[in-house]
Amino acid sequence: MPKLLFSKIRFIKIYKKYVCFSWKTDHKLELSLEKWLKDKRYRAAFRSFLESEFSEENIDFWLACEDFKSSSDNLKWRAEEIYEEFVKPTACREINVDHRVREKIQESLEKPSHCCFDEAQKHVYLLMLRDSCPRFLHSDAYLSLKRKSRTHWYI
Repeated sequence: MPKLLFSKIRFIKIYKKYVCFSWKTDHKLELSLEKWLKDKRYRAAFRSFLESEFSEENIDFWLACEDFKSSSDNLKWRAEEIYEEFVKPTACREINVDHRVREKIQESLEKPSHCCFDEAQKHVYLLMLRDSCPRFLHSDAYLSLKRKSRTHWYI
């Protein structure tokens, strides 16, 4: 029988250290994603990065939901438009959400409210946060944008 390389106590310490580090990293990424979505330059760079990974529908859906929440006219038409473009199973720019969320959105289209896409929007946000953000941080697009912003700050 092989010997254990770590004692149980040491494994727990390593595990706790990893969990804490992971939480801090996610927290920093969340702040970064919020910054990127608010700033035009970062948002454009992030969108072009997502395009290169064939997942730009995520940011487009998120932005469409934000516009939908702030609009007050013709909610039903706008909700159906978002559903047809992003949520419907045969949509050309279909987002990755589970069947339950799709059905819930489809039911809410009868009488749409500003929060009918909230669950899907949160899912897409978390997908971008966990999946796309870490890769974007190491991309040439982000690094060059970061260098440019530092250069402009000194001028």
